[in-house]
Amino acid sequence: MEVFAGFLLGLLGSFHCAVMCGPIAISLPSSNKTKLNFLLERFFYNFGRVITYTFFGMVFGYFGERIFMAGFQQIISVAIGVIIIFYLLKPLLKKNTNLFQVQTGKSNLSFFKNIFAKFYSKNSKASLFGIGVLNGFLPCGFVYIALTGAVALSTPLSGALFMAFFGIGTLPMMLGISMSKNFVSLNLRRKINKLSPAIALLFALIFIMRGLNLGIPYLSPKLEPAHKVTEQVICH
Repeated sequence: MEVFAGFLLGLLGSFHCAVMCGPIAISLPSSNKTKLNFLLERFFYNFGRVITYTFFGMVFGYFGERIFMAGFQQIISVAIGVIIIFYLLKPLLKKNTNLFQVQTGKSNLSFFKNIFAKFYSKNSKASLFGIGVLNGFLPCGFVYIALTGAVALSTPLSGALFMAFFGIGTLPMMLGISMSKNFVSLNLRRKINKLSPAIALLFALIFIMRGLNLGIPYLSPKLEPAHKVTEQVICH
């Protein structure tokens, strides 16, 4: 279920990815040897992104596990949902503020630009993989939402799988964009990207319901506190 949720979030959020990361994908260097080689080069770029997302998922899943062992999983799940909703409502309170338009300082941008430039100057699959890995580190509101899901899953493995399938969900769009800039028109991408807040709201409500422990299978399963689970294991 968690894996499917990660894939669905990536698939629905891929239009946002196309707008934010599309320029990087379109401008990737190429050896222009054969069509197969061109496809492999684009695959290595996207594989790099998925690797970074998976790593982040493992790290955030580890922190989620610590939270679960402390007995705060339900509280954190509800808090995550509330925070997402707060950021969705923030633009209504303050102009030019959007969860999906992350502001970065000039120093951060120049740092990434310098590293990207080094990889772009080398025309190899390894450099394209490196561009993908770096791409995964760029600030992105939708990735942040996915990472909150990794925290809520409460184990490094579940968090890693969730984020890996989030990355896989973005592949059809990002691979298509990197193969052809006309894969989806920019105007259509921008229109569909306006649905991003609705998608984020849906996942925020899921987080809140999950934390309410309503006993609904998959959506809001009944969770035993960590100390009770430990006691049951000891008794057996």
